[in-house]
Amino acid sequence: MTPLHDRSWRRVGSALAACLLAVLASAAWTAPAAAQESGDAGRIEALEHEVESLRRALAELEARQRAAEAAAQAAETMAGKEQPAADAVAGAGAAQDMAEAGAAESATAELARRIDLLAAELERLSLGGEVAPEATAAAGRFGLAPAASKVYGAEPGLSIGGYGEMLYQRFDATRDDGADSGRQDEVDFLRAVLYFGYKFNDRLLFNSEIELEHTHEAELEFAYLDYLWRPELNLRGGLVLMPVGLVNELHEPTVFLTARRPDVESRLIPTTWREAGFGVFGDVGPVSYRSYWVGGLDASGYSAAGLRGGRQEGGEATAEDLAWVGRVDVTPRPGLVLGGSLYTGGSGQGITDASGRELSVDTTLYEAHLDWRWRGLEVRALAAHAELDDVAALNDALGLAGSASIGEAMEGFYVEAGYDLWAGGERSLTPYVRWEQLDTQAEVPAGFRRDPARDVESLTVGLSFQPIGQVVLKADYQDYDDAAGSGVDQFNVALGYIF
Repeated sequence: MTPLHDRSWRRVGSALAACLLAVLASAAWTAPAAAQESGDAGRIEALEHEVESLRRALAELEARQRAAEAAAQAAETMAGKEQPAADAVAGAGAAQDMAEAGAAESATAELARRIDLLAAELERLSLGGEVAPEATAAAGRFGLAPAASKVYGAEPGLSIGGYGEMLYQRFDATRDDGADSGRQDEVDFLRAVLYFGYKFNDRLLFNSEIELEHTHEAELEFAYLDYLWRPELNLRGGLVLMPVGLVNELHEPTVFLTARRPDVESRLIPTTWREAGFGVFGDVGPVSYRSYWVGGLDASGYSAAGLRGGRQEGGEATAEDLAWVGRVDVTPRPGLVLGGSLYTGGSGQGITDASGRELSVDTTLYEAHLDWRWRGLEVRALAAHAELDDVAALNDALGLAGSASIGEAMEGFYVEAGYDLWAGGERSLTPYVRWEQLDTQAEVPAGFRRDPARDVESLTVGLSFQPIGQVVLKADYQDYDDAAGSGVDQFNVALGYIF
């Protein structure tokens, strides 16, 4: 790796280390401060014990419910046999078991509701202020944003939600080197989205996102079935969002600070990224996880700009190469999430070199992230790295030469922070700043050269206003620099909503 990239990764490590030190420092001084606040410390401890007791009771009830359902099924089988004497006994037993199963199911639902309410109150106290109803589930449920996860909290039947985004971009007339930028200002209703979910019962549900992009391009963003067995282990199959990064799953405009999504989470992590597959997910105490087998990326869509063109999106997708993706998040205290994800698999999808050999183009992408919310403060940090095999042969197969090479290694990171000046109310006014670096040609094969315009740094400064938790107006300025001097700065205004 070149000295430039050594410095790049030193900056990545320094940024993440600074965020982690800030979190550790806050834990050291916020605990005693919270204990001094009018009985909050005692209330938090009592709530923690109560939530833990209710969770144990919920586990016991679920076990009883499963036993009652099994007994009812066994009694029903017995009643179906040609034994008149046993029929009456078995029928009565089946009715009793079914009644017990129904009672257990009702009690389970009520306990789960109480746990959610107490957990929200615990989060409010731990974060040191009032939490609006919309913000209580800021991260949604089961890896999805608030509107996308609406079906999980609904009664059996149909559930509808949605979100939308409009973006205005005004570009500087000149590049950093003084040349004409050639960029035209643009306004775009980026997306209008509808979520349709259907809960068949408390265990089985369907969830989907249908998106109209740029007012005329319809796409299916995700569509899957969940079987909710128990908190620790659930099943999911269909068109699923890749659980990579901070934005790919949580991409509703009220969830992230800036007018535009981070470049690292658009070109390196190819947001919005979804593939057809199946897997498992769940929560084990403060740890949540997701793990899927999915269709692989298609390397014929890779470019010097990154991996984004390799998404197959589950539509008539070539499945010569499959991939695995997994994610783990830890919540050591309310408001703090530390985690990471790994994607690995072939992406050759039948591409051959000049000799007829099929290329595997193994693609490995991993990232680590931090999301910390305390009182009015919000801090996010993410570092990502991708490595590809067979890139020289892939370049030849795609007719790419010189600085148009696909990167053998790609890397990027960002750190952003915002502070809600009206923390504790329904409205919010949040100035924010983000520093980001991305290089989609951190390394290229021998015989090719890096394009200095791919080594990009940017500083974003802006303001976000939410009159209510479901509506947001953002404005920011982005200062872009690259090693070629071709950076073009821009001003953005975004309007977004969820329901």
